Amino acid sequence: MTQPERIPFKDDGSIPNSRYAVLIYRGAVDLDDRDPASSMEERFTANHWTNSWRNGIYPFHHYHSTSHEVLGVYQGSATVRLGGERGQDFFVEAGEVIVIPAGVGHKNLGASERFGVVGAYPNGRRWDLLRGRPGERPQADQNILAIPMPTEDPLYGSDGPLKKIWGEMFDDL
Repeated sequence: MTQPERIPFKDDGSIPNSRYAVLIYRGAVDLDDRDPASSMEERFTANHWTNSWRNGIYPFHHYHSTSHEVLGVYQGSATVRLGGERGQDFFVEAGEVIVIPAGVGHKNLGASERFGVVGAYPNGRRWDLLRGRPGERPQADQNILAIPMPTEDPLYGSDGPLKKIWGEMFDDL
């Protein structure tokens, strides 16, 4: 079981970010060479992260106030800014997975020509798309606080590190 990097982000005034850390699982998934996107989707679906899609990551800062999100890189690589305009940049490549708590800003800063990612949501939650614009808050903040903690880690299910890590962070508040 791959232990994820933990990266916390505080509210920057526009992007709310989260009380939970972003989790990056490096080299966590051995992808099927014939259909790597399906390999990623099947892994997420087995752990109840559904309502999936395949594409890239938007090239503008955005966040979701109605769901946490998992992004699984199945092809190529990208540099992603997490945490909003004042956040941090991370290089991700095929086989790596990012769990983004509701409220955390993310943006594609540049990707390889054949970059591909699968996105999914715990228990198939519906997601919105917010950009840190005036008027989004306080409703976005209320939405984020109402989202339950996922019952499953998107890679490892109920025994995975997500619940333990996020549970400890919540206890520290």
